[in-house]
Amino acid sequence: MADETCELLCLDTVKAERLRHDLPGLDALTSAAEAGKALSDPTRLRLALALRDGGEMCVCDLAWVSERQDKLVSHHLRQLRGAGLACSRKDGRMVLYSLTGRGEALLAALTAAAGVAR
Repeated sequence: MADETCELLCLDTVKAERLRHDLPGLDALTSAAEAGKALSDPTRLRLALALRDGGEMCVCDLAWVSERQDKLVSHHLRQLRGAGLACSRKDGRMVLYSLTGRGEALLAALTAAAGVAR
């Protein structure tokens, strides 16, 4: 493998400074990385797809659809909520989950890029 260090002083300072200035801040990048990580798990991805296609759902329905135990589903839903990709609301004693706009957008981009059929 070739050495990837640059031995020439060929820095285009105008271009480099513009790029460095235009990059998002660390907080925005951290948030984006966390959202990406949240969908990197196959179970969370499966749950997100179920929420996309099924709308609001409770844990027991999501457990049935995803063929996972309800405690595991709850754990993964907390991850999706923590990343801002899902939200919940109470309806009496039931908690219903749905994707946020951010979750829908990221899921659409991921499934399109990965060629996952709707």
